[in-house]
Amino acid sequence: MQVPGCTRARMERAMNRKLFGLAILVAISVIVIKFWNAPVTEVPVVPLAEITIPQFSTAALAGQRGFNANCATCHGENAAGTDQGPTFLQNIYQPAHHSDFAFKLAVKNGVRAHHWRFGSMVLVSGIADDQINEIVTYIRELQRANGFE
Repeated sequence: MQVPGCTRARMERAMNRKLFGLAILVAISVIVIKFWNAPVTEVPVVPLAEITIPQFSTAALAGQRGFNANCATCHGENAAGTDQGPTFLQNIYQPAHHSDFAFKLAVKNGVRAHHWRFGSMVLVSGIADDQINEIVTYIRELQRANGFE
């Protein structure tokens, strides 16, 4: 039985659009699954003896105190990393890849594990925006002194 006004060509076009949509959905699903389950990059701990400590600015010195109080437990003395958190003295944390704003978001919101094997970072409460800025200044000055610009 044929539906009035519906030609075979129209029905084939409608079926082709549905199949094309299904193919796109499958392709997107495959891509998402591939990247969702991608292995996490190993992040090294930097030996403290290899870290150059610069002459910090006043803001960076304040940031160093804030970092030691709030971040060093996981990210290590002088941001060298620990078995609980990555070092910030590596290419992936340079400003071109992780902006200052990315650090601020990480402190305020936490971060899903994506560059490390340590698990997700929980948000750090009780740190004011100006203190976060000082901590980022400390990290950036430490990075520059160690060749990560």
